[in-house]
Amino acid sequence: MEPYSCARDEFKGRPAHVFLDANECPFGAPLNRYPDPLQQELKQRIGQVKQVPEQCIFLGNGSDEAIDLVYRIFCQPGVDNVVAIAPTYGMYEVCARMNDVEYRSVPLTECFDVDASAILAAADEHTKAVFLCSPNNPSGNQLSHKGIMELLEKFSGIVVVDEAYADFTLEPSYRELVAAGRYPRLIVLSTFSKAWGCAAIRLGMAFAAEEIIGLFNKVKYPYNVNLLTQQKALEVLSDMGTLDRWRTDIIAERQPLMEAVAALPFCQKVYPSQANFFLCKVDDATALYNYLIAQGIVVRNRTKVLMCEGCLRITIGTRQENTELIKALRNYGR
Repeated sequence: MEPYSCARDEFKGRPAHVFLDANECPFGAPLNRYPDPLQQELKQRIGQVKQVPEQCIFLGNGSDEAIDLVYRIFCQPGVDNVVAIAPTYGMYEVCARMNDVEYRSVPLTECFDVDASAILAAADEHTKAVFLCSPNNPSGNQLSHKGIMELLEKFSGIVVVDEAYADFTLEPSYRELVAAGRYPRLIVLSTFSKAWGCAAIRLGMAFAAEEIIGLFNKVKYPYNVNLLTQQKALEVLSDMGTLDRWRTDIIAERQPLMEAVAALPFCQKVYPSQANFFLCKVDDATALYNYLIAQGIVVRNRTKVLMCEGCLRITIGTRQENTELIKALRNYGR
């Protein structure tokens, strides 16, 4: 794997103030210059916040880039396969199709938990990765620690634990295993899109052993994270107090909203959630979805997803948004 040689990599570590190497426009600073291809300042700050060595951090254009790189690095098209839980985040399967890699899905248990023995049974000598999302999307629950640890102990390939929603739970992060140097085939994903309120800047994180991060950096596009994204992320990281308040507010709103939905006459069940959303089963999900759209309220209709028949997925909003949702739901059918 020979990475593209960025112009700025060739003089790295030596002082310079006149840049005539990358065919950039000399006007319009600072946007006239290419960004740091390895985002070193940002990784250093993230490493401090997440308590992971910066050499064990990869930053990408959303978590989707890191997911795609797992296929591109570890899987041979038309030969290898991956195993994932179902239902779960759809991009794992999309990336498999785009990379011509067989995608094997293993249903979760009735309570949406991982069945490690079933995943191991679905794997063979060509299974290069297992994808797990915890808390899971769309079910919202944390996968059992015992099941994930069994896969880390027994599966010989890459284990990806996607923690996009982990900021909304009090459970320890699997990043701790990366920081401790344990399980060198473990990749933990995180994102600025959820708890950190920065979906628009498209910044995802992967935490893994230095060897895996080195492979990611070889295969990624040279300037995959632009300067504006890096600057905004640093700005956000300088105000962790605001992020903590946002997370606290969302968690505080979650249970009352779930209870209010559960009390509706057409709601059959609200599933436990440790994310910033929850799944609920209703009498007619499509009719209710269309009604809410007519009221200007958008939720996610998941009724066509495995094990989610008749279900809507509802994100936790502000108190005002949640109040408006409940008011609309209480008027449904009147």
